[in-house]
Amino acid sequence: MTTRTEVFGHLPSGEPVLRATLRGGGLTAHILTYGSVIQDLRLEGHAPPLVLGFDDLKSYLDHSPYFGATPGRNANRIGAGRFSIDGTPHQLECNENGVTHLHGGSDGIAKRLWTIREQAEDRIVLEIVDPDGRAGYPGNCTITCTYTLGDGGGLNVAYAASTDRATLCNVCQHSYFNLDGNKDALGHDVMIAADHYLPTDERQVPTGEIRPVEGTAFDLRSMTPMRRQLEGERIGYDHNFCLSAARGAKQPVALVRSVDSGVSLEVRTTEPGLQFYTGFKMDIPVPGLDGRRYGPFAGFCLETQTWPDAVNHENFPNGILRPGETLRQETDYIFRKD
Repeated sequence: MTTRTEVFGHLPSGEPVLRATLRGGGLTAHILTYGSVIQDLRLEGHAPPLVLGFDDLKSYLDHSPYFGATPGRNANRIGAGRFSIDGTPHQLECNENGVTHLHGGSDGIAKRLWTIREQAEDRIVLEIVDPDGRAGYPGNCTITCTYTLGDGGGLNVAYAASTDRATLCNVCQHSYFNLDGNKDALGHDVMIAADHYLPTDERQVPTGEIRPVEGTAFDLRSMTPMRRQLEGERIGYDHNFCLSAARGAKQPVALVRSVDSGVSLEVRTTEPGLQFYTGFKMDIPVPGLDGRRYGPFAGFCLETQTWPDAVNHENFPNGILRPGETLRQETDYIFRKD
């Protein structure tokens, strides 16, 4: 087969957004140069899409809650948008309700054009330069994203980043998954191998406490029906699960299985944190892939990253990237069907 790239749409500036098609290991993926977005993902023998997305660019521009994107330069939340590096204070754009910085700001890398650097039948490398001062970030930061489809239904996501000035850098893959194609994802069982999680305040910023999951709604160390979150305090997961104290060797950290379809998703990552979001805030007014309407719980996110607001908590994993260093983050999303 030949490598396929096509124009998916045009930004208001007139710049074209390309869509590349990857095939391998029983998967077919469509990748956009806008936001490094996984626009569609299908598994051989399972008709519905595995991710939430849109068939047109305008819907991404107007309505996407980071469907399939790579948010950054710093994914997740920074309390009040403030932090210091080596005694120098910095103020980021507070793009979430005017009080927190979320996912790199209103014009972060999830909402800008990336450049295709390499492409093959089962692999693509995209790159973006986040300039010094954008949204308040210090330094010019170059970020690459590599998507590779491997044997046995594996999607490998690898990020690399470098900077010319000490800065924050933490990106993630922000796909919303649904493994059965139903109107919501509550017919899934989930396991997350974490003994602790991060409680949050009213702004959804970590309080600084690292709390044991034992005896709480956050104890997902064995397969648990996702639907149980509707019972009392289980409503609405949007929290970081603490996998380790630092980035390290890739390890299995999560497993989700659809009871209806028999499709499962295993997550392996180098990252110390996993943000589990069940999409309870969603109410998308336009149709998504295959004409589906995306309401609350239509899909779930498993965002592998460092812990949110890490720069403001000495007991959290490091979130600072310095000149001469290369940040490397790697995650496998492995899909199987019984």
